[in-house]
Amino acid sequence: MSDQPLRLLKNAKLAIGAKQTRKAIEAGLAKEVYIARDAENHVVDKIIELCKEKDINILYIDTMKELGELCGIDVGAASIAVLK
Repeated sequence: MSDQPLRLLKNAKLAIGAKQTRKAIEAGLAKEVYIARDAENHVVDKIIELCKEKDINILYIDTMKELGELCGIDVGAASIAVLK
């Protein structure tokens, strides 16, 4: 995967964390979703299901720590939504 889209995350409007990601998807505000591969299934299963229902592209990042760093926070994140 190119670093270009990942660098853009710090400048994008984001919903960070599983709860905020889910809310953004349900509200029709998410255009793309990133999910950490090491996030617990029970945390991200509903997000994956919603993305499939609403035809939202999912990109996977190796770790929660890496995903947090990509969006400029000091803690890990299970998921983030890039907002429209």
